[in-house]
Amino acid sequence: MEMGEGAQGDMRVLRRAAIGAVAVSSVAGCLVIATALGAAAQPSSATPFLNHFHRIKTVASTVPGNGDVNPYGVAVVRRSTGRLRAGDVLVSNFNNRKNQQGTGSTIVEISPRGAVTRFARINPSTVAVPCPGGMGLTTALVVLRSGWVIVGSLPTVAGNVNTASSGCLIVLDSRGHVRESFSGRGINGPWDMTALNGPNFADLFVTNVLNGTVKAGGKVVHRGTVLRLALRLRGSRPPLLARVTKIGSGFAERTDPAALVVGPTGVGLSHGTLYVADTVNSRIQGIPFAVSRRFSAGTGFNLTKRGALNGPLGLTIAPGGDILTVNAGNGKIVETTPRGLQVAVKTLNSTPTPPGQPGNGALFGLAIKPHFGGVYFVDDDMNTLRLLH
Repeated sequence: MEMGEGAQGDMRVLRRAAIGAVAVSSVAGCLVIATALGAAAQPSSATPFLNHFHRIKTVASTVPGNGDVNPYGVAVVRRSTGRLRAGDVLVSNFNNRKNQQGTGSTIVEISPRGAVTRFARINPSTVAVPCPGGMGLTTALVVLRSGWVIVGSLPTVAGNVNTASSGCLIVLDSRGHVRESFSGRGINGPWDMTALNGPNFADLFVTNVLNGTVKAGGKVVHRGTVLRLALRLRGSRPPLLARVTKIGSGFAERTDPAALVVGPTGVGLSHGTLYVADTVNSRIQGIPFAVSRRFSAGTGFNLTKRGALNGPLGLTIAPGGDILTVNAGNGKIVETTPRGLQVAVKTLNSTPTPPGQPGNGALFGLAIKPHFGGVYFVDDDMNTLRLLH
């Protein structure tokens, strides 16, 4: 375990902070959006959340009119505003129609019945603050209660990993118009994201995977970070970035011919602890006191490692507090308790990466369906949004 400055003396307290976690924290009356989690509580049951569901259906194709493919981010809309409809799902695309990674520019909106509309197509020239490198929309996608949509970009030139640029976070209004962007200040390849949403503020928790990665030429470097971005919400005016704090660092990352980049991916906030899918090491790490800490916890504490985990990518928090992760290496979803017990495993994709071969897998973003109705996930082999129900 790697701990950051000043963290070693707090280990027993930190471990206690991770136990007994719940899915929605009440921090000054705030709603936690853990990769689009909006459920308030799980029906009391000792049964693992995943074991309530036994079927998988395809909701819709995620390919918009311009042909973008490789769906990554998934976020459920909780309140109707503008063009956003409560219960719909937003999906961001990472590749263009030529399947070049780091070149996708679209977000689609999908209704529970499978109706698909294009929510946004982002032209780099419309971004107020330059987004270094262009446009390639990642798994970092959240919808705030007020209707602001925030998405990460890790762009390349024609899918070439050697041209990968630091990118940015792009803020769109509820009608899909770009209104703001955040770059620099440690934002370097934003890969996944979750949010703590209050009445007039939001904290974004963002993983970054490009710190020294391209220069290493495929070798593992331990420079992946987790940033907390404090936003002030200002009604109809775009959110204001007030503060950036590095709360996690030292995560393993590398370039990959199939996945472009492999590094810290999914994040989910539960009772003040931020859980991080450490993809390279097939483990889940916990960063305690993620909302209030002022210094990096390093890679935090290890909640669980290997077992059914095999290159975990997307991560969300189940109602009741268990952590759900989807694997790149074996096409499975894994449920882990806040005590580190892997209690349920289900197969979501029947054609996972062949054993022994590193790869991007097909499973990235995931989100809980409202009213405990199942788990939405993207299958980027088939370019579809699917539902475990």
